[in-house]
Amino acid sequence: YQPAPLSEKTLPDTFVVQIRVFYKVPVIYSIVSGNEKGYFVIDSSTGIIRTTKNLKLEDFPVIFNVRATDSSNASIFNEVSVNVEVIDENDFPPVFPSSLIEERLKENVPATQIVQLKAQDSDTGRNGFLTYGIISGDRLKFRIDEATGILYSTATFDYEEEPTEYQVVIYAEDDGIPEKKRGYCTVVIKIID
Repeated sequence: YQPAPLSEKTLPDTFVVQIRVFYKVPVIYSIVSGNEKGYFVIDSSTGIIRTTKNLKLEDFPVIFNVRATDSSNASIFNEVSVNVEVIDENDFPPVFPSSLIEERLKENVPATQIVQLKAQDSDTGRNGFLTYGIISGDRLKFRIDEATGILYSTATFDYEEEPTEYQVVIYAEDDGIPEKKRGYCTVVIKIID
């Protein structure tokens, strides 16, 4: 049996799966091995398996064995394994070490790397996988590498003819399930004469 994965936030007494056998007399269901941490309980007459407590992501997957025993003859039985997986919920948004970063850029420098932004996400797996983008700012003069978080200028700047300061708002977005979460950072770029 491979029931649908459970959320790490699954509450105790949640239905997991029902084990069924086709047999001429009533059977008694029991969990016989693999449930050492006691996450599951089975109803001996219906074969319905439920959770008994909060699930710890690091303990899963759990594979345990269920036995169906002939109610009139204990030497007649069959066993099946149940494989339960738990999925990590997207608990945390990405966080930048600082929400405001100031960088200096000399005028008349050709397109160049300005700063590498690095957000942290306390989730694991795809919930902690980050991509970067620009929310606001002059997209003709700046771009960000969505994988590395490196912010680049895409043009040269003239201190005398153009603004001497630019603000670019950057986001880091995780690939979370069921929803993606974002963190934000503002980069102030000062053009130096």
